[in-house]
Amino acid sequence: MGLVALGVTGGIGAYKSVEIARGLQQAGHEVAAIMTRSAQRFIGRVTFEAITRRRVCVDEFAPGANEGIEHIALADEIDALVVAPATANTIAKLALGIADDFLTTLALATRAPILLAPAMNSNMFDHVTVVQNLETLRERGVHVIGPGDGYLACGWTGTGRLAESSDVVEEALSLLRPVSDLTGHCVLVTAGPTYEDLDPVRYIGNRSSGRMGLALAAEAACRGARVRLVLGPTALEPPVGVEVVRVRSAAEMLKAVMAQAPEADAIIMAAAIADYTVDGGPRDHKLTKVKSELALKLKRTTDVLTELAEWRADRPRPLLVGFSAE
Repeated sequence: MGLVALGVTGGIGAYKSVEIARGLQQAGHEVAAIMTRSAQRFIGRVTFEAITRRRVCVDEFAPGANEGIEHIALADEIDALVVAPATANTIAKLALGIADDFLTTLALATRAPILLAPAMNSNMFDHVTVVQNLETLRERGVHVIGPGDGYLACGWTGTGRLAESSDVVEEALSLLRPVSDLTGHCVLVTAGPTYEDLDPVRYIGNRSSGRMGLALAAEAACRGARVRLVLGPTALEPPVGVEVVRVRSAAEMLKAVMAQAPEADAIIMAAAIADYTVDGGPRDHKLTKVKSELALKLKRTTDVLTELAEWRADRPRPLLVGFSAE
């Protein structure tokens, strides 16, 4: 996996950068944090050192940092530079080529892809100077993920808040994803169990954790595929950078898979889908406990893999892969 330089500038959204660092790590990448002087007024460098297990870069003239010209060495080593939050001040420096601190010097020296996540007051974001600076950077190949809408730290409501951490991570991963054997292909993966409800309290389920399906989805994403994951109930977190559709029952699994199938080049059915469900559907109230035996009438669920095979017919795509526990 790669090394990502995470630039943190002086905005209230700096606290979200910790979540971004963690998300990149969970995707298997190393993170090197670079903080501007203003950023340190919002969050301490110790926090990033604890998360990244690396010394935080704050000063290109720090003692001991110049033996290998640290900002040049790091610029050559990283696979991507993510600046989040990116303030109006930092955006202006990058657009003008000003290199007066570690972060802006690194940005000039690196040839790795750069992603900016602007965060500022709404009027600042709409100011012609900021708009022109961002356009200049885009023309140079810099990637920009726009800010979100909502309540801002200044008390205003509008556009300007730092994009959600998960969205920044996903955008960064798209830059890091190598051109590989699955680049340009869409892979649909199912994972986890399904639950067939008896009533609002009880259900029939199985012990599938979804671990195998999640591993397959992660591997397909690492090999460059666009991955869509149809996920049954599980306590495990899905891989970062995949599109997730959550379902509960076999019927919901069937509906989700058939809706996604037309765009897929391959479908991997790793989910443990229930073979039976309650005839007549779940009761709308909790079944009352009685002294006599309780008999449940079950009916077969629709076999999703069979439905896919019939839908595909004689076409070569999508490739279908199925698993069965015996």
